[in-house]
Parts: sequence; C-alpha cells; structure tokens
Amino acid sequence: MARTKGGLSAHKRRTNILKRAKGFRHGRSTKIRQAHEGLMRAGRYAFAHRRDKKGDFRQLWIVRLNAAVRENGHQSYSTFINKLKKGGIALDRKVLATFATEHPEIFARISKKVV
Repeated sequence: MARTKGGLSAHKRRTNILKRAKGFRHGRSTKIRQAHEGLMRAGRYAFAHRRDKKGDFRQLWIVRLNAAVRENGHQSYSTFINKLKKGGIALDRKVLATFATEHPEIFARISKKVV
C-alpha cells in the first residue's frame, strides 16, 4: 500500500483548533498546543457550568419571589410556596418570578388566592 502523508488533514485540524480559540489571550490564540489545552479546559468549564446555571437561575427566581411575596403581605417565601402547594396552584418558580417582576397585578391576585 502506498504511503499517505498527513499534511492536509493535520493542517485542517490545526486551523480548526485556532478558529475555535479565537479571542483567547496570548499564546492560547496563536500556538496550537496552548490553544488545544485552552479549548479542553474551556470545554470542561462549559460542561460543569451548564448545570450550575440552572441553580443560579433558580436562586434568582427565589430572591425575586421573596421580595414580591413580602410586598404582598405574606410572611416569607417558604410559607408562600407551602400555601401554594396546599392550595393546588401548580405554577413553577420561573413563572411566578416572571409574574412578580413583569405583571405585579397578576401576582397580587395569585397572592390573594393563597391566603
């Protein structure tokens, strides 16, 4: 079998690595090995932080809900959520937080039903 040289595919692979490493600082944007290391690390952080982002948003919704709940005369967020579940109102925190920030009159009606 004839010998195959890998120049074209190796060049393509290196070019793709450098394209993906655009915007990195110093040697990580120009040197193949450093760019590859940076991409591997970036990929690990991206994977881990996709999960963290879900928790971060949930925390944000809870903070917004707590503020809105206290404005509407309830004692705290936790008691409000407990009364919601007992009252059979099945709205999640994201929807409730959206109502609390963008449509306070709707949230006030929900809050009155919970009492």
